[in-house]
Amino acid sequence: MSSEKKKVCSTRNKTISCTIEEGQSYLTKCMTEEQISNLVPNLYQLYNQTIIGDFFQIAPQLPKKFVDLMIVDPPYNLTKQYHGNTFTKKKMIDYEAYTRQWLSQTIPLLKENASVYVCCDWESSLVIGCVLGEFLQVRNRITWQREKGRGAKANWKNSMEDIWFATYSDTYTFHTDAVKQRRKVLAPYRVEGVPKDWQEDGTQRYRDTYPSNFWDDITIPFWSMPENTAHPTQKPEKLIAKLILASSNPGDLVFDPFLGSGTTSVVAKKLERQYLGIEQNPQYAIWTQMRLERAESEPKIQGYEDGVFWERNSLAAQKAKSCIDKQNHV
Repeated sequence: MSSEKKKVCSTRNKTISCTIEEGQSYLTKCMTEEQISNLVPNLYQLYNQTIIGDFFQIAPQLPKKFVDLMIVDPPYNLTKQYHGNTFTKKKMIDYEAYTRQWLSQTIPLLKENASVYVCCDWESSLVIGCVLGEFLQVRNRITWQREKGRGAKANWKNSMEDIWFATYSDTYTFHTDAVKQRRKVLAPYRVEGVPKDWQEDGTQRYRDTYPSNFWDDITIPFWSMPENTAHPTQKPEKLIAKLILASSNPGDLVFDPFLGSGTTSVVAKKLERQYLGIEQNPQYAIWTQMRLERAESEPKIQGYEDGVFWERNSLAAQKAKSCIDKQNHV
């Protein structure tokens, strides 16, 4: 028995970090590369599945034109450890070839009205934005603010990431009203005593605004959040929820070829979409299955409530104050 003491975490620490040995029962719920060849073209057996394996080996076996929405979070062009796997930074020309490789494998899977979102940092964004335009119609570049990150002494601190939005054709889904953000009104304007373009709830004054391509309301998952895992580059559920609500309908198939710890699949499930994800690391596949199981009893998405996205760190305070105001008026 090892003499090394196991680290004791705070009871408030909700991070999912079980080992492969501890999560064997979850692995049995995943599909393997070998099983895929026996299912195609039976598309419906691929619904709501996590496939363990190499995307480049699996993609050619998948049916054509079955994806309504694809969300891609490929390895950024950085040398990084992923629990036993290492992605090594490439020369820009090689990263461009890598991007073109996975794109060429995914395009045949998209429906004619499909939408695509690709996550990247500022450096890989220079490559991905250009290559994406070779295959799809690029619609926009979203930039979102990371409120976490270490300072840099010889450069500006990197606190932004990009998401490229593209579509297969000119026909695509986009629900603007589904992704409005609730913002506090600082300077309320009235016309003849009536609020103009804002609403009032007790002493709370707010406006549900149309979304822009700059998002400053995202919280990076941390240890006390139920969605948090030990994955080094996990995307927030709130971030992915915006993409899914805007660019898909209930029942649509949402596909993630680099699933990681499962955020895309988990959010798709919470929002009543079908999902399919591919992940080569069994450790992350386990965490995905654990999160999918929890989503059945914990369907909420932090920062999204009442059909709107709330400003960062504002929901709890605003709802508490609203309750106090209502009690005072009883």
